[in-house]
Amino acid sequence: MTKPILLTIYIMVLVVVIVIIDVLFFRGQVWERLMANIGIVLVFGAFYLRFLK
Repeated sequence: MTKPILLTIYIMVLVVVIVIIDVLFFRGQVWERLMANIGIVLVFGAFYLRFLK
């Protein structure tokens, strides 16, 4: 039961980080925003696979 809750919280943190980075740094830059978002998702994915799985 705790695994789905932990995964839900982890995904919510991922979304919050992406939104904050987009709003603070990449407001009018489409390609830079896309690259940063992909990088953030890859970092979160690597962290999940290394420590939480």
